[in-house]
Amino acid sequence: MEDMVTQILAHINAYQKSMKTVVKEILSEGVELEETVFYPGGGGQPSDTGLLKFDDIDLNIHGMKRIGNQLIHLTDGPKPRVGQEIEGVIDWDRRYQLMRTHTALHILCGVIWRDFGVQVTGGNMKPLEARMDFELDEISSDFAITVQRAIDIEVAKKREITVKFLPREEAFKIPDLIRTKINLLPPNIQEVRIVEIVGLDIQADGGTHVSNTIDIGKIRIIGHESKGKRNKRLRITVEDAD
Repeated sequence: MEDMVTQILAHINAYQKSMKTVVKEILSEGVELEETVFYPGGGGQPSDTGLLKFDDIDLNIHGMKRIGNQLIHLTDGPKPRVGQEIEGVIDWDRRYQLMRTHTALHILCGVIWRDFGVQVTGGNMKPLEARMDFELDEISSDFAITVQRAIDIEVAKKREITVKFLPREEAFKIPDLIRTKINLLPPNIQEVRIVEIVGLDIQADGGTHVSNTIDIGKIRIIGHESKGKRNKRLRITVEDAD
């Protein structure tokens, strides 16, 4: 976990939709809270949106921003008072779509690593759409079809997804914990959050995920392209199951 002053509840329970907490500070851009149910963004996953409720006001939160070690809930509306108790409610439909999408990328990454042994060079997502880049020399329609069949099998296996925290030294004893070409884990993080798709994939990761692969729905590879030498991209969508 990152050394943030605000406790990020999404790191512990991705299914928590709301919380009551206290306002720590008011800034021109938004509000800092003692704890938050909003995912702050990172690892390619966008930050949550939603509402802060106080004084019969539903204050729209349109994103999150880190300023130093502060985590700011971005808003243009009227703000609560420092010390005031508020209720935070995330846009759950959007969050759950991102959870499905993020786990879909981990399945894609896990299959590519297991079957082809190549690392991730980049990635990004929005609700129900994503792309991931791999250190591949070549990519083709046949390759995409092979990967599609493999990820279909993994979704159908109903693999459990678990989250745990380990001391950094212990975490890095796990083989191939970092799947990206560059280790993006800051050296100051001494407790590492581990996301495991049991039987397929285990990675250091800070994002939100569904609890079982079957909850993703259908992962569909919709495109592939070259982004340069040894850098090939797969694009996916996530759809409701048939």
